[in-house]
Amino acid sequence: MAKTRDTKDFRWALRVARSDDALVRAASDLTDMGLASFVRRAAVSEARRVLADRTTFELDEASWKQLSELLDRPARVPAGLRRLYAKPSVFE
Repeated sequence: MAKTRDTKDFRWALRVARSDDALVRAASDLTDMGLASFVRRAAVSEARRVLADRTTFELDEASWKQLSELLDRPARVPAGLRRLYAKPSVFE
C-alpha cells in the first residue's frame, strides 16, 4: 500500500520567551532539523505521551463490539506456561 502524505493545512503561531527560543533553536541545530520540524516533532511526541496516560477512551460501536468480544472470550494458557507452573519452584 502506498504511504499517504499528511498535508500541512494548519499554521501555529507561538510567542515564546527569548531564553526558550535560544534553547529550542540550539537543540534543533544539534539535530540538523529545521526549527519548525523540531518544534512540531517535540509537540506531537509530548501530545502522544500525555494522551497515552488517559484511562478513558471513546470507541465507536464497531470497535466497542470487537473489544467486548476479545474481553469476553475464555482465557488461554499457553502450553509452555502450563509446563513452567507444573515444575517445582526453586525456592521450595
